[in-house]
Order: sequence, then C-alpha cells, then structure tokens
Amino acid sequence: MIEITNLNKSFNKHLVLDSINLHIAKNKIYAILGRSGSGKSTLLRCINLLEIPDSGHMKIRDLDIDFSNIHKNDMLKIRKNVGMVFQNYNLFANKTALQNITQSLITVHKYSKAKANEIGFEYLNIVGLSDKANHYPSMLSGGQQQRIGIARALAFNPEIILFDEPTSALDPELVDEVLNVIKIIKNKTMILVTHELNFARKIANEIIFMSDGKIIEQSTPEAFFNHPQTQRAKMFLSKFNNNVDYVI
Repeated sequence: MIEITNLNKSFNKHLVLDSINLHIAKNKIYAILGRSGSGKSTLLRCINLLEIPDSGHMKIRDLDIDFSNIHKNDMLKIRKNVGMVFQNYNLFANKTALQNITQSLITVHKYSKAKANEIGFEYLNIVGLSDKANHYPSMLSGGQQQRIGIARALAFNPEIILFDEPTSALDPELVDEVLNVIKIIKNKTMILVTHELNFARKIANEIIFMSDGKIIEQSTPEAFFNHPQTQRAKMFLSKFNNNVDYVI
C-alpha cells in the first residue's frame, strides 16, 4: 500500500529523518514508538505531505512521488486518500461538530451539502456523538473533540488513517473514550504514533521503533515487547509501565 524509500528531512540543517525505508501493507495497523524527538510525528506529516521531505520516494498504490519534485496534483491525491487525526484536534472553533466533519466533504470532495450532512451524521453516530452535532468545540470535552477529529478523518473513507499521538492532549480519564473509538475502526490501514504502549501492543500488527530519526526496529508486538533486538529499545522498554491496561 505504501512504500517509502530513502526519505530524508531536515529542519535548519538538523537531520530529523535519516534514510527512512518503510513498507506499509493494506489493512494492517502499525504503531510507531520512540522517545520524544525521535522523528515519529514528522514521519507521519511527511506521509501526508504536511511536511515536504528533502529527498526520497513514496509510492501509494499507482501514485509514485519523488519528494524532490512534488506536484500540486500529487498533494491533492495524497490528501484525498490519507486521513489525519492530530494530537491537538485542529477543529474549526467557529463551526459545529457536524460542520467540522462536512467542511472538507463539500469543499475538497465536492459532495452536496445534503450528502455531506448524511455522511457527517453517520460518522457522528459511529463515534457516539450524534447528540452533539450542533455543539461548537468550546462546548465539548477534549475527548469529544478528538472523537470529532476521528469522525472527520473517517468521513471521506480514506485508504489510510494517520494518528499523531491522539491521546497526548487529554486528561487521563478521557484517554479510554478515544482509544475505544480507534478500536472500533481497526480494520482500516492505520499508522499510529502513540505513548500508550499497552494499547499499541494489543491493537497493532507491527511495531515500528524510532530513535534519532531512524527506524531501528520493526517487528510484531510480541517480538518487540518480549525480545527487543537493540539496546536502545531495551532501554526504552525498561521504563514501560505494565500497570495500565486496555480491553481490546
């Protein structure tokens, strides 16, 4: 589904992503783990072309992108096929929950308002917020806002969904309600950056471990958590708190 080759990205001459090579298979869930500053979120933003890599290639189905020569049409095609859930919700403050979902359906995907509203209510129901359709973000809890963000990402039926630390801005008691929504949609192709290690262990098909801008391990959750191959991963997992659990 996604094939990334030799992706590099720098900010102010600081190398943030170093020769990333990654294969993402269809209908699998990938959890990207690593300490803060390891390049996890930047990698997601490069996949969605919110950040433009300095070099490398990415292939998504029949779309082959040379990062050093990106066309505007390529960016539009990527964003029509890749949904993104941000850690700080990124909702429009002046639009209702329903309007936050329907905005891109109308302006980008060219749905009629009636059809967009129909889809919007469908996904509000999926995330358990159909009664909040006319509420503005300021009237919603953080967990509810993030669930609206997930509904927005799902509404145009993307092939791939990227989650950038979707629970990091939430109070601990609100984390479960967001993780439970992600659990519902786990038959999609998903790439999840998260610090919720037990959740990643249970929901992911593969773990990608990053350090200093590089992918240094990629394996099944069982192999990664029980038999990490690198000293860096062993150090990371030594701080792993096994007391927090999620029912999947």
